[in-house]
Amino acid sequence: MAHQFWIGSYSPQSHGKSQQHDNHGSHHDFPHSPGHQGKSDRSTEKTSTTSLGPLGMETVTTLCKAPIASLDGLEDIPSNPSSGQDFGKENFETNGRMETHVPNGHTSMPTLRPQSRGLGTAPGLKYRNLGKSGLRVSNLGLGTWVTFSSHITDEQAEEVIATAYESGINLFDLSEVYCGFRAEILLGKVLRSRGWRRSSYVVTTKLFWSHKSEERGLSRKHIIESVRGSLERLQLDYIDIIIVHKADPMCPMEEVVRSMNHVINSGWAMYWGTSRWSPAEISEAYNNCRQFNCITPICEQTEYHYFQREKTELHMPEMYNKLGVGLIAWSPVLMGIISGKSDDGIPSFTRASFKKKYSSLNSAEEDSIGKEGPPWYGSGNPRHISDDGKNNSDRLSELALLAEKMNCTSAQLSIAWALKCDAVQCLLVGAATSSQLHEQIQALQLTTRLTTNMMNEIERILENKPVRAPMISTLALRWDEHAI
Repeated sequence: MAHQFWIGSYSPQSHGKSQQHDNHGSHHDFPHSPGHQGKSDRSTEKTSTTSLGPLGMETVTTLCKAPIASLDGLEDIPSNPSSGQDFGKENFETNGRMETHVPNGHTSMPTLRPQSRGLGTAPGLKYRNLGKSGLRVSNLGLGTWVTFSSHITDEQAEEVIATAYESGINLFDLSEVYCGFRAEILLGKVLRSRGWRRSSYVVTTKLFWSHKSEERGLSRKHIIESVRGSLERLQLDYIDIIIVHKADPMCPMEEVVRSMNHVINSGWAMYWGTSRWSPAEISEAYNNCRQFNCITPICEQTEYHYFQREKTELHMPEMYNKLGVGLIAWSPVLMGIISGKSDDGIPSFTRASFKKKYSSLNSAEEDSIGKEGPPWYGSGNPRHISDDGKNNSDRLSELALLAEKMNCTSAQLSIAWALKCDAVQCLLVGAATSSQLHEQIQALQLTTRLTTNMMNEIERILENKPVRAPMISTLALRWDEHAI
């Protein structure tokens, strides 16, 4: 939409001169003047109108139409527009994907464009404000739980970190208990050896758990000691975001928010957030921050995938609109189960497979999972059967066929589907190798191909779209009681 700027001029001295210039056909700013011949492709157009001024004199008014570009539209422009788009060839790139023309003039289903190494920001990668803060993070972040696992060498882990950074990913998520402090130590070494600018990446680390049960919790002592230990292992002057991994029912919320406020005021961290907190707990923390004049949390980390949707799609938008809390989602491929790869010899959707994959987040969380597996698993049933007699394995099979039609993998489809959620500002993915990370980064190109019809088809397969419960009128209940 073009914005119109009215520029009016009234001067008895200049009026005669401008009229004289018009009569002689000099170079005027009007489009029809000889000076503008051959320059009609300019983005700014000017037209003139003549009207009577306040004293009966003629006034020349110039109308300038200057289109103003949208910043959102500029984000979709490739960072290197001159990078080899040859429309004279049979194969050419459009909107970050490769299309192949067939003889009848139609195009086949586009395939994902391979991500080149070391060529800057990956296609589809964007940067968004986290919550209502000024911190901008990439819409795809790297979760280091898999990257720094025990069976990954230091060289492989460094290659994955470098691949993520060179692709434009600027958020690295880890925890103080990932692989026994190994994640923080190795990430600190990589950041130190690479020499990247500190302002070019965001480091988030979590606290709550400890290898000793008596040291767990959110006491002021544990929070300060955990932050100091993380800074020492990461070899950083400050941590961008401290994530409180779990709410502590044995610690007053006032102590938690005052401790986090002290950490930020001391310069050890820039922001703080939560992970796996309920909306009620987030609201309680926010209210305590306002009451005691403390810094409020800016984000919540929550699980989000095909079978865990209610909190992300129903409650987190409300948290953002009311409290300014952003969302960092994790586990879009359901601990690797959606990809269909079974690396431990145990079939997918069995009790042992779920419990092993889910509880292996860290040894300290094992007691919070329980014997029946994660909460979305479904009453411990090895094959969760829904009300219509359809199990989740069948749903994944149908989604795999849909992904095959779109020329992508099941994991790429699940990542693109999660990115389509407006509430998700950053989606964490994990990778053990750089090639696996490249495959997941290519899922960014799928978001534009997930049209409304395609999203409706996925909803038809899942049949689990969360719906907010209807509001109950207490007045109507009273009338019903009187009627009885």
